[in-house]
Amino acid sequence: MVKAIKYKLRLWVQIIFAAVTNGYAIGFVNGKIFTGDTKKICVPGLNCYSCPGALGSCPIGSLQAVLSSRNYQFSYYVVGFLMLTGVLLGRFVCGWLCPFGLVQDLIYKIPFVKKYKNIYGHKIITYLKYVILILFVVILPLFAVNIIGQGSPWFCKYICPSGTLMAGIPLVAANPLLRQAIGFLYYWKMGILAVLLLLSVVVYRPFCKYLCPLGAIYSIFNTVAFYRYDMDSEKCIQCKKCQKSCHMDIAVWKNPNHRECIRCGACIKCCPTGAIERRKLLKKEYTVSKKEA
Repeated sequence: MVKAIKYKLRLWVQIIFAAVTNGYAIGFVNGKIFTGDTKKICVPGLNCYSCPGALGSCPIGSLQAVLSSRNYQFSYYVVGFLMLTGVLLGRFVCGWLCPFGLVQDLIYKIPFVKKYKNIYGHKIITYLKYVILILFVVILPLFAVNIIGQGSPWFCKYICPSGTLMAGIPLVAANPLLRQAIGFLYYWKMGILAVLLLLSVVVYRPFCKYLCPLGAIYSIFNTVAFYRYDMDSEKCIQCKKCQKSCHMDIAVWKNPNHRECIRCGACIKCCPTGAIERRKLLKKEYTVSKKEA
């Protein structure tokens, strides 16, 4: 039993974290958004503010709310939160703590004739998430404003599939008045969600790889994050089993802290020589200090 839990530890952490951060169950029943004090606090993953069960706020949504406001132009709290989370964890958040990442992981487990790690043009298309971050999360909310100087949360409003799945569908299902008011925008976002969910059956985490602006932010910190991987070059035999096991298709033996790494740990489990390991920062510092003494 213990071995089974340990083997599926990441899945259990994903499920528990998603349940805890979206634990306002009565919200799904009543179709109402939780507005308690915890909503002022950001959670690490793409966790929609408007989800009826959400107890915290999405950092991307929070950042856009400030940038698009006519009264505020910068949020030290949200930017500080993103930087601190990035420095501590990097894209570990994507692999372990993001609810929409969990959804894609589960869908990818659905049997299909052939599975693919990437889509055609993968290396170039991975940069699309940085374009979305700069354009839809920052520039458009700041400068595409109405007559009174108020902008819109462009990414949340026009793209975010997590918001559609976790907020849009439950709210519309529970509120007859909302069902009467839905129009093109709702169907547009439902189309994006449907395409991504269908693609997730065949391709591993297409949203994380190509579109997610939150993943783009955390990826910047991957090489310097406290939680990262070490590669022992003396142990590595360059068998490339790590890359074969990696659903993000990273040459771990070359770059264990690649910007696309979500820290799932598959490479560590498959390495025949134990060349890849999670960095034990405190242990390394203690060992160095002991030698110097």
